[in-house]
Amino acid sequence: MLEHGGSLARAITRYGIAREDWLDLSTGINPVGWPVPPLPASVWSRLPETEDGLAEAARACYRCDAVLPVAGTQAAIQALPRLRAPGRVHVLSPGYAEHAQAWRRAGHEVAGVSADNLDGASSRADVLVVIHPNNPTGARFAPDRLLAWHGQLAARGGWLVVDEAFMDATNEASLAPHSTREGLVVLRSLGKFFGLAGARVGFVCAPRKLLARLEEALGPWTVATPARAIASAALGEREWQDRTRRRLIRDAARLGALLEKNGLAPDGGCALFQWVRTRDAARLHHRLAQRGLWVRLFAEPQSLRFGLPGAEKDWARLETALGELCRPALTGAAR
Repeated sequence: MLEHGGSLARAITRYGIAREDWLDLSTGINPVGWPVPPLPASVWSRLPETEDGLAEAARACYRCDAVLPVAGTQAAIQALPRLRAPGRVHVLSPGYAEHAQAWRRAGHEVAGVSADNLDGASSRADVLVVIHPNNPTGARFAPDRLLAWHGQLAARGGWLVVDEAFMDATNEASLAPHSTREGLVVLRSLGKFFGLAGARVGFVCAPRKLLARLEEALGPWTVATPARAIASAALGEREWQDRTRRRLIRDAARLGALLEKNGLAPDGGCALFQWVRTRDAARLHHRLAQRGLWVRLFAEPQSLRFGLPGAEKDWARLETALGELCRPALTGAAR
């Protein structure tokens, strides 16, 4: 099993700090998520029904022609590689590591490719996997460039898989509206922007024939009835989505400025996190954890990913910790 953000139980055990005393910034999940209303009792006693309006709500929200709800995009990440014969797969690196692992486990030849080398990768691979915006670097690509890569791949029967888990704040760059094209697969998630990671709901936007094959591979009832009800309602809340986009963009800029003020100018990021490369990553991660602040540590490249604080007291707590840990080093450097 690969390591992911949100492993707070491990931090609680290691540092001996009670759960309620932690500020978890490790996941990139919206800390002020969609407010889940009370659910009718019937959602707990009925099997999931595909005719409940969830697919229609997702199609309208993502502006796509066909969509398959799945138990989080992780379910699709693991299943999609089994729908192709083994071939050459290039995956954006650094990036969400589950993609490379899933394709490798299915017998494909997998290579990591940096953002600067994706043009060449699209001409050599059978499948190109791009996380957009990238996690953790925040790298972004113009839609026309992505579609050009898709055209190269599709011309020889290949696929472009675009993981848009962090796309919701910048929907204008989404490829979901183009997902009727053969060989284009777009993954969307309810977990990050909507702050509903625990519901385990994701979506695959792709041509209908491919979605039918994926649905058969996954089997029935993949998304629980309560989760389907929550997802349908959240996807339809356009006013909340618009307000949240504006807030997240403001908060991301605020977080970037706070980090830069403390000598940790971000090397990348998006509306839900900021990414900092530093050779001091492991030490800083440990020192923050000693203060009950949990951020995401990456070993290669040595870096930290900071999610957004929610309440003002959380912003103040992060600012205080960074000031205590980073300001003395800045003062010393100035001298």
